[in-house]
Amino acid sequence: MSADIKSKLRKFHQAKWDEQLIFELDTPGERGIIVGGVEDEIEKQIGNGFANLPTGMKRKKSPALPEVGQMRVLKHYLRLSQHTLGADLNVDIGQGTCTVKYSPKINETIARNHKATKLHPWQDESQVQGALEILYKLNEYLSELSGLDHFTIQPPSGSAAIFTMASIVQKYHEVRGEADQRDEIITTIFSHPSDYSAVALKGYKVTMLYHDPKTGVPSAEALRAAISERTAAIFITNPEDTGIYNPEIPEFTKIAHEAGALCCYDQANANGLLGITRAKEAGFDMCFFNLHKTFSTPHGCGGPATGAMGVTKALKEFLPAPYVEKKKGTYTLNYNLKHSIGKVRSFYGVFPVALKAYSWLRSLGAEGIREASEVAVLNNNYLLTHIKKIKGAEAPYAKGKHRIEQVRYSWEKLFKETGVNTEDVTLRMCDFGFHLWSSHHPFIIPQPFTIEPTESYSKAELDEYLNALRHIAKEAYDKPDFVKKAPYNSVVHRINHDSFDDPKKWAITWRLYKKKHLNQN
Repeated sequence: MSADIKSKLRKFHQAKWDEQLIFELDTPGERGIIVGGVEDEIEKQIGNGFANLPTGMKRKKSPALPEVGQMRVLKHYLRLSQHTLGADLNVDIGQGTCTVKYSPKINETIARNHKATKLHPWQDESQVQGALEILYKLNEYLSELSGLDHFTIQPPSGSAAIFTMASIVQKYHEVRGEADQRDEIITTIFSHPSDYSAVALKGYKVTMLYHDPKTGVPSAEALRAAISERTAAIFITNPEDTGIYNPEIPEFTKIAHEAGALCCYDQANANGLLGITRAKEAGFDMCFFNLHKTFSTPHGCGGPATGAMGVTKALKEFLPAPYVEKKKGTYTLNYNLKHSIGKVRSFYGVFPVALKAYSWLRSLGAEGIREASEVAVLNNNYLLTHIKKIKGAEAPYAKGKHRIEQVRYSWEKLFKETGVNTEDVTLRMCDFGFHLWSSHHPFIIPQPFTIEPTESYSKAELDEYLNALRHIAKEAYDKPDFVKKAPYNSVVHRINHDSFDDPKKWAITWRLYKKKHLNQN
């Protein structure tokens, strides 16, 4: 594909290697590095390191790891790296609901400093005053941004933060003697799916409020009809995954409090709100932020991540222990919170993520944080204005109104008129080095695609992305079969989902893969 100057479509062809699994590169006897034995002096004092291990922890034979020379290992992983794209390579604004933005490289450097990487969680508090100070001040910053009083960064993800809030809800009602009575939680259909699943995991019955077809958000009347003396809490994402902000949220929290329920705010979609609105003024008792998204630390894809969770003063004693405090100029860890729910992760949390978020906040300051939110909203609504003009594209609900940090669009019109669906467009976008978000639970909006530009991208980059969408939409109407066979320039391909849908074919280890797919024991 040659570059088209008029349409400004960037020439892109991704490297593709027919690369084997690392286990298939195994060559007995090859070594990347030879580890020396225990030094004589050390062995005299503590032994060889194995003798004192309990018998049950000792392997009967060495692990079946691949034996591969260092040079081949390097080539293997560098080749695989050429199969991937991300914010450092392309305009990655299709990562809706995840706020995947640019992470300043200086923050990565700071997090890799030996003063951070050499820390051990069992070190005495006197030796880690700097780290505790960072955690303490980060909590202060998050408190200022939310209006809530106390934060923990122990939860290792947004979903874990939701689970933490649900655990506090349960413990709160236990202390009040109402745990058996209050066994229901209310959430909304376009809140994050984890708001449903995490509370269900705690044993709660879940009531789902559905959106109004015109506004795209649930009404206060719907909440009044659902709430009762059995309601333990409400869990709400605002703006929801449609990007629509619900102006009735203060009424929601008022209704919940009048019924004796707690109010929990899922702020994973906070990229357009920092410095503008706060959980406190909306009436929430708890909230959480995803440091690995909004606060510009890389998205963990399962880890490392942090769901920083905050509470009001009334709920401090329910937080996971330990909690960082400052006493007479010294930072300390408080393990003696009266009603603590215990730990939700080992030790205190993922310190490098907290350090990167702290650095990001310090570098921006109050004015910069608000500006980041304003630019994120500006970028989003710039895209909204132009995408609605693309033939075949629509933005359901709240017609004529602006959105916050993202929009859940629809290719339903395109599909009905051309037969080209969202997956086809998504894979064709790969040919231009772009990503289009492809996970939209719940699947209420037909043929959905979600875009969330954040503040990271310039107008020129947004225009480049829009040009690709326009080009593909035109292709869909002119030559739909061509779009349906994409991609052509990317290593991404059309996947046969049989192996994913059949648990009998799942192979999460090399041993299982050999057994199930290579018929080797």
